[in-house]
Order: sequence, then C-alpha cells, then structure tokens
Amino acid sequence: MSISKIISTADAVSVIASGDVVASSGWGGHGVAEDVLVALEQRFLDTGEPRDLTLVWAGGQGDMQGAGLDHLGHEGLLARTIGGHYGLVPKIAALAMDNKVAAYNLPEGVLLDLYQASASGAPGVLSTVGIGTFVDPRIEGGKVNEAASDDLLEVTHRSGEEWLLYHGIPIDIAIIRGTTADALGNVTTEKEAVSLEILELAMAAKASDGYVICQVERVAEPGSLDSRAVRVPGFLVDAVVVAEPGRHMQTFGTQYNPAVSGEIRVPVDSLPPLDLDARTVVARRGALELSADSVVNVGLGLPEIVGRVAAEEGVQDLVTLTIDTGVIGGVPLSGLDFGASINREALIDHAASFDFIDGGGLDAVFLGVAECDANGDVNASRFAGRITGCGGAINLTQRTRNVVFLTPFTSGGLDTRVGDGHLEIVTEGRFCKFVDKVGQITFSADVARSRGQHITYITERCVMTLCDRGLELIEVAPGIDVDKDILSLLPFEPKVDALQPMPSELFMAAPIGLRARMLELHVSERLTYEPTSNTVFIDFSGMHVRTPADVEEIVADVDRVLGAVGTRVNAVINYDRFSLDEAAISAYADAVRYVEETYYIPGGAQRHTTNAFMRLKLGRELAKRSLDPRLDLIDES
Repeated sequence: MSISKIISTADAVSVIASGDVVASSGWGGHGVAEDVLVALEQRFLDTGEPRDLTLVWAGGQGDMQGAGLDHLGHEGLLARTIGGHYGLVPKIAALAMDNKVAAYNLPEGVLLDLYQASASGAPGVLSTVGIGTFVDPRIEGGKVNEAASDDLLEVTHRSGEEWLLYHGIPIDIAIIRGTTADALGNVTTEKEAVSLEILELAMAAKASDGYVICQVERVAEPGSLDSRAVRVPGFLVDAVVVAEPGRHMQTFGTQYNPAVSGEIRVPVDSLPPLDLDARTVVARRGALELSADSVVNVGLGLPEIVGRVAAEEGVQDLVTLTIDTGVIGGVPLSGLDFGASINREALIDHAASFDFIDGGGLDAVFLGVAECDANGDVNASRFAGRITGCGGAINLTQRTRNVVFLTPFTSGGLDTRVGDGHLEIVTEGRFCKFVDKVGQITFSADVARSRGQHITYITERCVMTLCDRGLELIEVAPGIDVDKDILSLLPFEPKVDALQPMPSELFMAAPIGLRARMLELHVSERLTYEPTSNTVFIDFSGMHVRTPADVEEIVADVDRVLGAVGTRVNAVINYDRFSLDEAAISAYADAVRYVEETYYIPGGAQRHTTNAFMRLKLGRELAKRSLDPRLDLIDES
C-alpha cells in the first residue's frame, strides 16, 4: 500500500529551501491556498528561513488586507517577484516600490503559457502579446524597479514579423488548491468557483523536478473519487494539506455558496437592482456595444457592471459573457467574489481561457482605465505612485475586435445627479482621467490602429473613439456643456465632427430596451457604396437572421441604398460570424438571387466568411438557385 501523502501544513512548507522558485495558483480570492501561505510566513518569522525566494503568480491573489500572497510580503523572504497583478498584494507592491525585491510584471496569460511551456519542456514562449506596451523590451521589458536587472524576454523575428520571446521559468515549488483529495494525492475541485491553472502548474513543477503542495478542505478514501472529477492526478502531487475552515473559503468574500461553484442555479432577479448613478450610466452605455451572438469578456471594477446590466435587461441568452478565470456565461459577481458567475454555462481552465483570448476568439472586451492620453494609449498598470500590474489586460486587448474602455471622466470627489434623461455635474472631480501622456502603456493605440481594431472610450458624460490621429469625440450626455464639462478639462484637442447625444434612456430609471436594440438588424448601417470603384461593401459580420420577416427587412434596406445608386455595382459581402436560422435560409437565398439579379454586375459579387459551416450551408442554397456558391474563407492570421 502506498504511503499517505496527507501531512501537516508545517511539514509541507518545511521542504521549501532558500533560493527556490515558488509559484502559487489563484485568482483574486479564488483558489488561494491560504493555509499553506500562512504556514510559510510563520516559518520565516520563527526561523528566518527560507530566504530569497522567487515568487511567481499569474492572477493577483489577495484581498488588499493582508490575505493571500501578501503573507509572503517580508523583506528577506522574497528576493524576486514575477507577477501578473500587484494590486491585491500591497505589501509585496511596497517591497517592489522600495526596491527591496527585483520585481517584474508580465501579462497574466503569458505567465500561464510559461507554466505550460515548462510542463512540456519548452525553453519559453513565443508571442505577440505585449508588443508596444511597457512589457516590450524596447520600452520597459516588464521591469517594475531598478533591482530588476535581468531580461526576461527579448524581441525576435519570424517570417519577417516581430515576436516576443519570453524566457522559461523553472518551478521548484508549486502551491495549488482543490476541494477534496485522497491519500494518493488525487484532487477534485467540486466546491471551487473556478479550476484555474492547478494542473498546468503541477505539471510545470514536476517537469523541473519540483515539489507540489496541494491544499484541500477534506479527505476521501482512496478509490472513492469519481475519476471524471479528478483535476490533478495523484502522481503529480507530493503533499496534501487539510486547511482550517477559515483558511479555505470559497472566495475571500464567501465561505461557501453552491451557486458560485455552479452546483445550483438561482433566479437572476434575486440579485439586488443597480442604483441609477454615473457608474451605471457608463455600464449601460457600454452594454449598447454588445451585439447578438457575441462572446464578450468583462473586466474587474466598473466593467463588471455591464454583466449586471445585461441581466437586468434580459439579454443573457443573446450574448455569452466570460471572465478570464475560465467562466463561460452567466451573470458575473462583484467585489471579492468577482471572477465567478452565477448560472454559468461552462467552466474551462484558466490557461485554456487565455488560449481562446490570445487566438482572437473574443468579439468584445470591457476594461477599466486609470488614465488615457491624446494618442489613445491607456494605462491600467502603474499610476499615482502605485503598482497594480497589467493582469490580463494586455492579452485581452491584443487581438479582440472591439475593445471598450469604461471610466468616469474625472476622479477624486466627482459627484453627479442622474435622472429625467440627463446628467448634471454637482461637484467636479479633482483629477481628469484623460492626460497628455500616460505614465505607462498598458494598451498601445498605435498597435490597435495597425491591426484595425475598433476602440471605444466611454464615460458618464461623453463617448470617444480611436481615430487616425488620436481620439474623436462622438457623443455627449444630455445636460452636459461640451466646452465647460469636457473640452476645457482635456489637456489635448480631440477630433469633433458629427457630435451626437448619448441616448436619454441611459439616464432614466426605466430599462433602456437593450434587448430590442440588439435584435434590430440595422442593415442600412452595414452598407457602404464607394463610387470610385462602383462597389458596395456589405458588412453582415455578427448578424443573426432568424425569420423570413428579418429577410424582408434586409431586402427593403438594400432596395433603399442600392436603388438610389442607379447602376449595377460590384459587391463585397462579409459573412464573418453570420448566423442564419433554418427557418429563414430559403427566404434568404431567394433574396440573394433577387439582389444579385437586380443590382450586381454579373460575376461582380465576392462573399467572404471565416465560418466553414456557413460556406457549406449557404453555398448549397445558392447553387440550387444557379448562383455562384463560393464563399471565400477570410484569413485572420
């Protein structure tokens, strides 16, 4: 019979030696091995050992009050820190600011990739994530302070393109957490809100001949665990420790809630309603950027309210809200529970979530802002003398088609009055969030321009977009004086062309009618005619045609636009992420034949899509009607 791997927490941390590289799994208040971290801190305070550890973490782990990784925030205990987010661990951030540790900040998703690289024996990670930001070696190289003298990445070129090569990080000690383990070390996560990177981190440590410590809340008899529920097999685990209940909370805000771990579903209307204030206005206007059948990520803070707005407006079935912890669908929770959702559809691993993000799978992302400058660059990682770190923001903004930044226009005492369809500034904030030049580049506007991304900046009083020379002011709130309340506070001059009012519904207590807005086809806005090439460009990307009535609406808009041209035209139609329900497919194919025979130059229509199924489905119907069935695949590389 195998020797039991269940030992005391003190015995588990006794194997950690001075100079070791220690990596911890967790995200915010989720999945943090609090009992292990407390024991490691106590060992150092009692004996002065171990010393000079390198601490590695991807997602921030703490509550800003001393929990989580901040137990290790002691001078001498740490020599180097490589983290994705510092905002939740103020003691460690202070060591970094005081140059007491060599501190580095790398993108959260890249650190997860580095775990996977170590697990597979790869020397590092090749990625475009971070180009043009403070992580780029030509800017700051992810170095937080002067003590950080080593280069953790370099610029390289492959096939004529720039890449960043992140050097591998061998792991000596992995600290992970689950719910249940048996004496053989098999680990399940049934009561955890998220599964995180516990498997990848355990494999990374074993590939480096390291040691894996797993904290759980209970022990099961060997052979009694459902093998399908085992997240980490026993051969990857060296020590299992059973935590005290107070040190194994589901999150730092909740001891245990079965709705958070996805064991039950709860009524959405059980959530308290949102107050009608400036923050809700920003989130409501952000929600207007949602499109049906899209996959969307919401970030911490103000952006998380977008998920609440979606729930109140009853559009959860029209969009898939995600969090980069790996949560798919549902309604995101707030505060110390953020990172989890109620009524989620699925849960994938933390690392897999970033694989999807880095691959450009998201349709939109909502993120917060510390400061934004005249060029459109955003700083969300280091400001006001504090290090918060980039977290997943750099990954999230690098290949997502639509990036939406949400922020109050000013901070430091801003007081507003919202109601009756307009906004009133009662007391202006002392600090404008818009500056001439950001202190650190977390998001590069120049890179976004080069990639053709659509970038929107939303505040309670106005909306701006990224244009070719900076920012363009496109909307202003009812009740706001553009010169007094916006332009006079900006240290730069935005482009102002066709200024529109923000919808008055945003500033009323009643619902904003988001569902009806999202289901509108807006076909006329998707057609653009260029006389010089005599070509109509039709952007059907992301559109969902559900019924024959939808088809009639499309044809009516096409008649209005192309009927006014007065001549046959060439056509380029983008069917990227286009959805066509079975009930409408015959009517739609008939409409395509009508439009082609009425308005297009023979042979002058080009149709494109990234959806191979749509190529087959629509192509077959077109062929039946003696139309060209080809839909060329779009290359998104």
